[in-house]
Amino acid sequence: MNFYDRLYSETTPARNAFLSIPLIQDAIRSGAAREVYIDFLTQAYHHVKHTYPLLALASVHTTNEAYQDALVEYMEEERGHEKWILDDIRNLGGDADAVRTGRPGQACQIMVGYTYYAIQWLSPYAMLGSVHVLEGMSTQLADQAADALHRTLGGDGKTGFSYLRSHGALDIEHVAFFKTLVNEITDPAAQAVIIETSNIIYRLYGDIFREISERHPRMSHAA
Repeated sequence: MNFYDRLYSETTPARNAFLSIPLIQDAIRSGAAREVYIDFLTQAYHHVKHTYPLLALASVHTTNEAYQDALVEYMEEERGHEKWILDDIRNLGGDADAVRTGRPGQACQIMVGYTYYAIQWLSPYAMLGSVHVLEGMSTQLADQAADALHRTLGGDGKTGFSYLRSHGALDIEHVAFFKTLVNEITDPAAQAVIIETSNIIYRLYGDIFREISERHPRMSHAA
Protein backbone atom coordinates (compact mmCIF):
# COMPACT_ATOMS: atom_id res chain seq x y z
CA MET A 1 0.00 0.00 0.00
CA ASN A 2 1.43 3.37 -0.95
CA PHE A 3 1.39 6.14 1.61
CA TYR A 4 -1.47 8.10 0.05
CA ASP A 5 -3.73 5.06 0.22
CA ARG A 6 -2.68 4.49 3.84
CA LEU A 7 -3.36 8.15 4.63
CA TYR A 8 -6.80 7.90 3.07
CA SER A 9 -7.55 4.67 4.93
CA GLU A 10 -6.39 5.85 8.35
CA THR A 11 -8.37 9.09 8.11
CA THR A 12 -11.61 7.48 6.91
CA PRO A 13 -13.43 7.63 10.29
CA ALA A 14 -12.58 11.33 10.68
CA ARG A 15 -13.59 12.04 7.09
CA ASN A 16 -16.91 10.21 7.48
CA ALA A 17 -17.63 12.16 10.66
CA PHE A 18 -16.96 15.39 8.79
CA LEU A 19 -19.17 14.41 5.86
CA SER A 20 -22.02 13.51 8.23
CA ILE A 21 -22.32 17.07 9.57
CA PRO A 22 -25.94 18.09 8.86
CA LEU A 23 -25.06 21.48 7.33
CA ILE A 24 -22.73 19.82 4.83
CA GLN A 25 -25.29 17.19 3.93
CA ASP A 26 -27.98 19.84 3.50
CA ALA A 27 -25.75 22.10 1.39
CA ILE A 28 -24.87 19.28 -1.00
CA ARG A 29 -28.44 18.02 -1.25
CA SER A 30 -30.50 21.20 -1.29
CA GLY A 31 -28.28 24.27 -0.95
CA ALA A 32 -28.46 26.85 1.83
CA ALA A 33 -29.70 30.33 2.60
CA ARG A 34 -27.65 33.23 1.24
CA GLU A 35 -26.65 34.32 4.76
CA VAL A 36 -25.33 30.84 5.53
CA TYR A 37 -23.32 30.70 2.32
CA ILE A 38 -21.83 34.14 2.95
CA ASP A 39 -20.90 33.03 6.47
CA PHE A 40 -19.15 30.00 4.95
CA LEU A 41 -17.28 32.25 2.52
CA THR A 42 -16.33 34.56 5.38
CA GLN A 43 -14.75 31.72 7.33
CA ALA A 44 -13.12 30.45 4.13
CA TYR A 45 -11.56 33.87 3.53
CA HIS A 46 -10.05 33.91 6.99
CA HIS A 47 -8.39 30.52 6.67
CA VAL A 48 -7.51 30.67 2.97
CA LYS A 49 -5.62 33.94 3.48
CA HIS A 50 -3.25 31.97 5.73
CA THR A 51 -2.49 29.27 3.14
CA TYR A 52 0.42 31.15 1.58
CA PRO A 53 2.14 32.09 4.87
CA LEU A 54 1.59 28.56 6.24
CA LEU A 55 3.22 27.06 3.17
CA ALA A 56 6.08 29.53 3.56
CA LEU A 57 6.47 28.61 7.23
CA ALA A 58 6.65 24.92 6.35
CA SER A 59 9.28 25.62 3.69
CA VAL A 60 11.42 27.47 6.24
CA HIS A 61 11.28 24.61 8.74
CA THR A 62 12.22 21.76 6.41
CA THR A 63 15.64 20.85 5.03
CA ASN A 64 14.13 18.48 2.46
CA GLU A 65 14.75 20.34 -0.79
CA ALA A 66 12.27 18.26 -2.77
CA TYR A 67 9.59 19.10 -0.23
CA GLN A 68 10.60 22.76 -0.32
CA ASP A 69 10.26 22.79 -4.10
CA ALA A 70 6.77 21.30 -3.82
CA LEU A 71 5.78 23.88 -1.22
CA VAL A 72 7.00 26.70 -3.45
CA GLU A 73 4.90 25.30 -6.29
CA TYR A 74 1.90 25.21 -3.97
CA MET A 75 2.60 28.80 -2.94
CA GLU A 76 2.58 29.97 -6.54
CA GLU A 77 -0.70 28.18 -7.13
CA GLU A 78 -2.48 29.30 -3.96
CA ARG A 79 -1.40 32.93 -3.73
CA GLY A 80 -4.29 35.39 -3.88
CA HIS A 81 -7.14 32.87 -3.77
CA GLU A 82 -8.65 34.71 -0.82
CA LYS A 83 -9.35 37.63 -3.18
CA TRP A 84 -11.69 35.40 -5.18
CA ILE A 85 -13.65 34.80 -2.01
CA LEU A 86 -14.06 38.52 -1.37
CA ASP A 87 -15.29 38.93 -4.94
CA ASP A 88 -17.84 36.16 -4.38
CA ILE A 89 -19.06 37.80 -1.18
CA ARG A 90 -19.35 41.16 -2.93
CA ASN A 91 -21.22 39.62 -5.88
CA LEU A 92 -23.69 38.01 -3.48
CA GLY A 93 -24.47 41.35 -1.86
CA GLY A 94 -22.29 40.83 1.20
CA ASP A 95 -19.94 43.37 2.77
CA ALA A 96 -16.56 42.19 1.51
CA ASP A 97 -14.71 45.08 3.16
CA ALA A 98 -16.18 44.20 6.54
CA VAL A 99 -15.12 40.59 6.05
CA ARG A 100 -11.60 41.61 5.06
CA THR A 101 -11.12 43.79 8.13
CA GLY A 102 -13.11 41.59 10.49
CA ARG A 103 -12.33 38.47 12.45
CA PRO A 104 -13.44 34.90 11.83
CA GLY A 105 -15.42 32.70 14.18
CA GLN A 106 -13.72 30.98 17.07
CA ALA A 107 -13.58 27.61 15.29
CA CYS A 108 -11.73 29.11 12.33
CA GLN A 109 -9.25 30.84 14.63
CA ILE A 110 -8.57 27.58 16.42
CA MET A 111 -8.01 25.63 13.20
CA VAL A 112 -5.63 28.21 11.76
CA GLY A 113 -3.81 28.60 15.08
CA TYR A 114 -3.35 24.85 15.43
CA THR A 115 -1.89 24.61 11.94
CA TYR A 116 0.72 27.27 12.71
CA TYR A 117 1.56 25.47 15.96
CA ALA A 118 1.82 22.05 14.31
CA ILE A 119 4.11 23.26 11.52
CA GLN A 120 6.45 25.21 13.80
CA TRP A 121 6.57 22.97 16.85
CA LEU A 122 5.73 19.46 15.63
CA SER A 123 6.84 19.08 12.01
CA PRO A 124 6.75 21.03 8.74
CA TYR A 125 5.03 17.97 7.26
CA ALA A 126 1.94 18.87 9.28
CA MET A 127 1.09 21.24 6.44
CA LEU A 128 0.32 18.25 4.24
CA GLY A 129 -2.25 17.05 6.74
CA SER A 130 -4.03 20.38 6.41
CA VAL A 131 -3.79 20.29 2.61
CA HIS A 132 -5.14 16.74 2.54
CA VAL A 133 -8.31 17.81 4.34
CA LEU A 134 -8.99 21.29 2.97
CA GLU A 135 -8.04 20.60 -0.64
CA GLY A 136 -9.43 17.08 -0.58
CA MET A 137 -12.83 18.09 0.73
CA SER A 138 -12.99 21.03 -1.67
CA THR A 139 -12.31 18.77 -4.63
CA GLN A 140 -14.84 16.20 -3.48
CA LEU A 141 -17.67 18.54 -2.51
CA ALA A 142 -17.27 21.94 -4.17
CA ASP A 143 -19.06 21.27 -7.45
CA GLN A 144 -21.97 19.49 -5.76
CA ALA A 145 -22.36 22.32 -3.24
CA ALA A 146 -22.09 24.99 -5.94
CA ASP A 147 -24.77 23.30 -8.05
CA ALA A 148 -27.14 22.99 -5.10
CA LEU A 149 -26.50 26.57 -3.97
CA HIS A 150 -27.09 27.79 -7.52
CA ARG A 151 -30.49 26.12 -7.51
CA THR A 152 -31.26 27.75 -4.16
CA LEU A 153 -29.88 31.22 -4.79
CA GLY A 154 -30.41 31.55 -8.52
CA GLY A 155 -28.14 33.59 -10.76
CA ASP A 156 -25.98 32.35 -13.58
CA GLY A 157 -24.27 29.62 -11.58
CA LYS A 158 -20.93 31.42 -11.83
CA THR A 159 -21.30 34.76 -10.07
CA GLY A 160 -20.62 34.18 -6.39
CA PHE A 161 -19.19 30.71 -6.95
CA SER A 162 -15.70 31.35 -8.32
CA TYR A 163 -14.01 30.01 -5.19
CA LEU A 164 -16.05 26.81 -5.09
CA ARG A 165 -15.82 26.19 -8.82
CA SER A 166 -12.05 26.69 -8.85
CA HIS A 167 -11.68 23.97 -6.23
CA GLY A 168 -14.11 21.50 -7.75
CA ALA A 169 -13.68 18.06 -9.22
CA LEU A 170 -11.99 19.41 -12.33
CA ASP A 171 -8.95 20.29 -10.20
CA ILE A 172 -7.54 16.86 -11.02
CA GLU A 173 -3.95 18.00 -11.56
CA HIS A 174 -3.79 19.42 -8.04
CA VAL A 175 -4.98 16.14 -6.55
CA ALA A 176 -2.49 14.16 -8.63
CA PHE A 177 0.32 16.50 -7.53
CA PHE A 178 -0.56 15.94 -3.86
CA LYS A 179 -0.69 12.15 -4.27
CA THR A 180 2.71 12.10 -5.93
CA LEU A 181 4.18 14.34 -3.25
CA VAL A 182 2.98 12.32 -0.25
CA ASN A 183 3.94 9.02 -1.86
CA GLU A 184 7.52 10.27 -1.99
CA ILE A 185 7.57 10.75 1.77
CA THR A 186 9.04 7.62 3.32
CA ASP A 187 10.04 8.81 6.79
CA PRO A 188 7.73 7.05 9.29
CA ALA A 189 7.76 10.03 11.66
CA ALA A 190 6.73 12.43 8.89
CA GLN A 191 4.01 10.03 7.76
CA ALA A 192 2.66 9.78 11.31
CA VAL A 193 2.48 13.58 11.60
CA ILE A 194 0.58 13.89 8.31
CA ILE A 195 -1.97 11.29 9.39
CA GLU A 196 -2.39 12.78 12.87
CA THR A 197 -2.74 16.32 11.53
CA SER A 198 -5.30 15.22 8.96
CA ASN A 199 -7.45 13.62 11.64
CA ILE A 200 -7.23 16.74 13.80
CA ILE A 201 -8.01 19.13 10.94
CA TYR A 202 -11.06 17.08 9.95
CA ARG A 203 -12.37 17.72 13.46
CA LEU A 204 -11.41 21.39 13.55
CA TYR A 205 -12.69 22.11 10.03
CA GLY A 206 -15.92 20.38 10.93
CA ASP A 207 -16.26 22.67 13.93
CA ILE A 208 -16.40 25.63 11.55
CA PHE A 209 -19.54 24.18 9.94
CA ARG A 210 -21.03 23.26 13.30
CA GLU A 211 -20.46 26.84 14.45
CA ILE A 212 -22.08 28.24 11.30
CA SER A 213 -25.13 26.09 12.02
CA GLU A 214 -25.31 27.49 15.53
CA ARG A 215 -25.21 31.05 14.20
CA HIS A 216 -28.02 30.36 11.70
CA PRO A 217 -30.28 27.79 13.39
CA ARG A 218 -33.34 28.66 11.30
CA MET A 219 -31.53 29.02 7.99
CA SER A 220 -29.02 26.15 8.05
CA HIS A 221 -31.62 23.66 6.90
CA ALA A 222 -33.51 26.00 4.58
CA ALA A 223 -33.71 25.13 0.91
